[in-house]
Amino acid sequence: MSAFEPPITASTDDSPFHPGEQRIQQNLGVRQQMEKFGRQVIRDYMPQQHRDFYQNLPYIFVGYVDQQGWPWASMLCGNPGFIQTPDERKLTINTLPLTDDILAQELKPGSRVGLVGVELHTRRRNRLSATVEQLQHQMIRLNVDQAFGNCPQYIQGRRIEWLDSQQLTPDRESLNKLDDQAINLIEKTDTFFVSSYLAGDEARQGVDISHRGGKPGFIRVDNAAELTIPDYAGNYHFNTFGNFALNPKAGLLIPDFEQGDLLMLTGEAEVLWDSDETRFFAGAERLWKFRLHRGYRLSQVLPFRFIFEDYSPNTLITGSWPEAQAKQQSATLKEQWHQAQIERIEQESERVKSFYLRPLQHSVAPFKAGQYLTVKLLVNGKLKIRNYTVSSAPEDDWYRISVKREGSAKTAGEVSSALHRLEEGDIFDIRAPAGQFYFDTADKRPALLLAAGIGITPMISMLRHALNEGLRTRRMRNIVLIVSAKNKQQCSFVHELEQLQQAAGQQLAVYWVLSDTSGAIAGKDYQHGGRINRRLLQSVLALDNYQSFICGPSAFMQDMYDLLRSLGVNDDHIEAEAFGPASLQRDNKSDAEIGQPDNVAEQAIVEFSQSQVIQNWTPDTGTLLDFAEAHGLQPEFSCRSGRCGACKTMLLKGEVVHQGAEASIADDEVLLCCARPRSAPETGKLAEIKLAL
Repeated sequence: MSAFEPPITASTDDSPFHPGEQRIQQNLGVRQQMEKFGRQVIRDYMPQQHRDFYQNLPYIFVGYVDQQGWPWASMLCGNPGFIQTPDERKLTINTLPLTDDILAQELKPGSRVGLVGVELHTRRRNRLSATVEQLQHQMIRLNVDQAFGNCPQYIQGRRIEWLDSQQLTPDRESLNKLDDQAINLIEKTDTFFVSSYLAGDEARQGVDISHRGGKPGFIRVDNAAELTIPDYAGNYHFNTFGNFALNPKAGLLIPDFEQGDLLMLTGEAEVLWDSDETRFFAGAERLWKFRLHRGYRLSQVLPFRFIFEDYSPNTLITGSWPEAQAKQQSATLKEQWHQAQIERIEQESERVKSFYLRPLQHSVAPFKAGQYLTVKLLVNGKLKIRNYTVSSAPEDDWYRISVKREGSAKTAGEVSSALHRLEEGDIFDIRAPAGQFYFDTADKRPALLLAAGIGITPMISMLRHALNEGLRTRRMRNIVLIVSAKNKQQCSFVHELEQLQQAAGQQLAVYWVLSDTSGAIAGKDYQHGGRINRRLLQSVLALDNYQSFICGPSAFMQDMYDLLRSLGVNDDHIEAEAFGPASLQRDNKSDAEIGQPDNVAEQAIVEFSQSQVIQNWTPDTGTLLDFAEAHGLQPEFSCRSGRCGACKTMLLKGEVVHQGAEASIADDEVLLCCARPRSAPETGKLAEIKLAL
């Protein structure tokens, strides 16, 4: 449903939100909660703390509408105290508009204005919608229509330094398009203000001005008259977008904090609710466009300069358009190999090392927390392909894989041992993350994470992502993590988990379970000795509808799955990730469902074109990968479960049946590890398969 369709439910006259705001809230599923919230926090007067706040400000941002119906945003400045609040419903601003600001000629008694007071160094802000009651020389008296507070998200910390007014040389330039100076400012800014308004209904008309912040580069200049801007998670009021829904006009104010200039633009706005570009921009919920009607630049008008101090924590987990473009390019190369360099190596535990990887040609591709990275290494003169779960978060600008050294004496440990011998600066091939085991932060259910050994790696990615999303959206799933390890020396990510738990507070609980507690301190190094069992789960879990995630060796996973099922957990509430060929036997499937798929041939002729091998295939010889290996071929493979796509091969003739394939394939491709010949369409003839192998 489009956010611009008529509201589903009729608005009430006494609602603090107008129909445009209600419409968007309804379509995004927050209508009822925002109505209850708005009635409590949106007032027609200023609370005392707001009055004190305004009276201490040296500047305030103002939104207004000119006589042609175009919205603008500006600033009013003065020594602290230039704003007074004679009572809770009146606000007086004692100053002149900035030199050459058209605000001076547009305001009249009865004009509607929006105000946002922002204290950048403390990240406090409050908003007002008001009506001009009286204008005198150096004085604007306002009647408050609505007043409410705003959260400190995306406000960059800045302090001001006052200038001698004689140092200022004000100037004004009109703009019909964005010139190089304007484009340069827009592309480097981390803060701007947007004004919008609703006209018509006397009871609901008004002007709003809102703060917007992000990393430098978060506004994209598409051309000399058009900008594209991300919209991040906010307070769900949708004051700006609600106005756009009924009156798609916007005014932008982009301050040059270092030079004391103001870029003022007015034009039309369009919200892009379903743009594909949104998914590549970290933190963006949606996008919107601004198309310039006209503007002007006021140079050297601010009586102070802003000194940058730090970025908002929320800003740091968002993206920029250069980063989004790089991610989009990386996504198009998802199935291709590309080089990555080891930037850093950390020893996580006795046998586990973390490798921080930086792609050389592209940025980190978008992925989901819990997925795996495919790597290709030359080991003992042969190329080996393996999958390793990514232990970094999708928001990080590097990949991290954490690898347990299995021991060089074992065939299964060849690649892990080779990785452990690598050094910082070494380069090898990787393929973008993939897999069906991942964590969805949009799910509201509490989550139970059960890990053993190196199975902790996807859980770390999930927790990092959950914390980032919790900071961004101000809501986080309750999570319980239970980790099983052999002993204290084999516990990985102990310090990182402590930091995550401290940052998440009550919404994350971590329990260590050690089989061997020798040398470990109860309550500090571990919370339970032995194994994860029914008694432990019942003691630490509240009665709730958990979504469970399991990762570890196959025996551990099967035990945990069976334990959860015995506790009454539904099968479809259990997600599991196995290593290598291991698989989970789920008790909700019949033998027929886990047996051979339909239409598999009883016999087939298989030809490997490059090897010039032609052999007879029967079901008892297994998949085409098993069959190829049995005949001395060594095709690439890794997961053996249809997930990674490493065994993808060209199908030159015939048809196959895939069982459990998850990696994407074209019509003329086959995943050897989960493919078998399909029955021949003609009765009495053997199926014939020809592979480029």
